[in-house]
Amino acid sequence: MHRIVELPVTEWSAELDPETSRGVVADLELGKVLYLPRLAFPLSADETRFLDPRWLSGTHKSVSYEPDRARDTGGVRGARGSLADLQSLAAMIGRFRAGALALIHALLPAYQPHLRIAPTSFRPGNVEEHKMSWRKDDTLLHVDAFASRPNRGERILRVFTNVNPSGQARVWKVGEFFEETAREFLPRVSAPMPGSAALLHMLRVTKSRRSRYDHLMLGIHDGMKRDGTYQARPSHLVFGFPPGSTWVCFSDQVAHAALSGQFMLEQTLHVPVAAMYAAERSPLRTLERLAQRALT
Repeated sequence: MHRIVELPVTEWSAELDPETSRGVVADLELGKVLYLPRLAFPLSADETRFLDPRWLSGTHKSVSYEPDRARDTGGVRGARGSLADLQSLAAMIGRFRAGALALIHALLPAYQPHLRIAPTSFRPGNVEEHKMSWRKDDTLLHVDAFASRPNRGERILRVFTNVNPSGQARVWKVGEFFEETAREFLPRVSAPMPGSAALLHMLRVTKSRRSRYDHLMLGIHDGMKRDGTYQARPSHLVFGFPPGSTWVCFSDQVAHAALSGQFMLEQTLHVPVAAMYAAERSPLRTLERLAQRALT
């Protein structure tokens, strides 16, 4: 359980004493999962109707909320329903977004002026029913790295809340700390082909040029998912986050897999390495130390 740290927080705008705050920061930046078992996101009686995968549109596995986009539907994409339904769904997800931001501002106040807010997600589907290719299979242990979205070391901070109405936990598997994982998989990553980063960007496969860091993180991500022996290692921790609980982690640093569960809200935030309290603990600085070279 040393990889999961429990916090007795019950309010989204929590107030922490300085000692607790320092401990929260240290644990999060070390690569632990912050577990808030009593921080629930309550739904109104009307909002409980959205706890049904039928609201998903087509092959989408989640509803995405971006208030500055898709304004005709209140900001949601990947959902089906009447305009009134979609606006109500957007309002629900928007409330969660506000709560998640308030929580991060309370837990990590120094991050506040540097945060870049990514879309908010509502995931009403069952994890086990959304397995796709091995590369996109989130039931396999991995650290987050995205083939089309290079981030040059920017951190991926995520807030999750289980809103399952029937008592089903969101079951995660959590692997070793990042440096241990990197030491194991980094030597297996081959060097990028000369000119490949520019070509991928020119062909619009990637939104920007991949840095050496992005190449290595994708290689580690893929190597973890391909290695069946690693996936079955008994030292990995399996933990169920029950309904009414919230958890927070850097998903580019915590080796994680979602084994089962349904009905979850998730907020992603991006944090520059320079905004961290201890930047040397970031995946970027860890990989630079192991590779003995600059990676961005």
